[in-house]
Amino acid sequence: MKPVVRIGMDTSKSVFQLHGVDDAEEPVIRCQLRRREMIKFFETTPPTSIAIEACGSSHHWGRLLTSFGHEVRLIPPQYVKPYVKRGKNDAADAEALCEAVSRPSMRFVPIKSREQQAACMLMSVRERLVGVKSQLSNAIRSYAAEFGIIGPPGRQNVAALIKRTLEDDTLPQLAKELFGLQAKEYQAVESRLEEIEAKLMKWHRNDDVSRRIATIPGIGPIGSTMLSVKAPPAGNFASGRHFAAWLGLTPKDHSTGGRVRLGGITKAGDPSIRSTLIVGATALLRHVRKGRTKPSRWLAAMLERKPPKLVAVALANKFARIAWRLMISGGVYSRPGDPELSAAA
Repeated sequence: MKPVVRIGMDTSKSVFQLHGVDDAEEPVIRCQLRRREMIKFFETTPPTSIAIEACGSSHHWGRLLTSFGHEVRLIPPQYVKPYVKRGKNDAADAEALCEAVSRPSMRFVPIKSREQQAACMLMSVRERLVGVKSQLSNAIRSYAAEFGIIGPPGRQNVAALIKRTLEDDTLPQLAKELFGLQAKEYQAVESRLEEIEAKLMKWHRNDDVSRRIATIPGIGPIGSTMLSVKAPPAGNFASGRHFAAWLGLTPKDHSTGGRVRLGGITKAGDPSIRSTLIVGATALLRHVRKGRTKPSRWLAAMLERKPPKLVAVALANKFARIAWRLMISGGVYSRPGDPELSAAA
C-alpha cells in the first residue's frame, strides 16, 4: 500500500469511518473500524495528517492521536458540508473531511487541553443550573398566580413568593405540599449554583487573561472566563474585527454587482459568549440610562441615532475587539482618551 498522506475520520460512539489518500490524491484507505480497532490502527500507522469534525469527543481524539505522533486538525462542521458530494453517510463525510483539510484557506479549531475542557464543563454546568433555576422560578410564579398570589418580578423575589405560598392557609393541602416540594428543589439548585459559581470565581482569580478582560466595563467574571477558555487563541485572528466576526457580531454580507447590502449579525461562533457579551452590554446601557455611568462620546452618539438593542450589539462588538487587544498585547482596560484604549478600539 502506498504511503498515506492524509486521512479523514468520521467519528461516532463506537464506529469510525476512515478515508485516506496518497500523495497522488488516490484513495488508499476506505474502511470502517470499531473503537479499539481504530486506536490500534493509528498506533501502528506512520505519522500523518488526520482531519476530524469538531464535535462531541473530538478534542479527546485530537489529544490521543496527537500523542501517537499524528497531526490532527479539527474542522467546524459547517466548513465540511460543502465538500460532501451527494447524500449523507459516514463514507461521504470521511471523504469530505479528507478533502476539506487539504484546502489552504481552511480554518481549524484548536485542540483543547484537559484543563481547558474542565473549565468549559464548569461553564456548561453553570448554564444548565441557571436554566433550571429560571424554569423553576417561572413555574412557581405561574402556579402561585392560579391561586391569586402575585409577586414582584426578579429572581431575588422568588424566595419571598415561596414563603407566601407556604404560609397561606387558604391554599388546599395538596397545593401547599407541591409548593413545598418545589421550594426544596429551588433551594437545592441555588445551593449547587453557589458552589459552581464559587469554583468559577476561583478559576477566574487564578487566570491572568480572565482577570485582565474583566477590567472592561460590561464584562464581568462570567464573560471574561468564557473568552479566556472557550475562544480560540487571539493570535489566530488578524485583528479585533476578525475576532468579533468569529463571534457573529458583524453584519451579514449580501453584496453583489457592486451593490453593498448588509443584513443582521451573522450569529456565527460560540453562541454562549456572544449572548453573554450582549447581556453585559445591555446591563451597561441600563446603568447609563439611570445616570449611574457616564457614556463615552461614541456611545452617547450611538444612543441618539440608533435603537437600544442595536446599540447593545454594537457595544458587544466593541467589547470583543478590546478583549482581543488585551489578549494579544497584555495590560488592562484604560478609560476613553488613554492611548491604550485608543489602540484597542
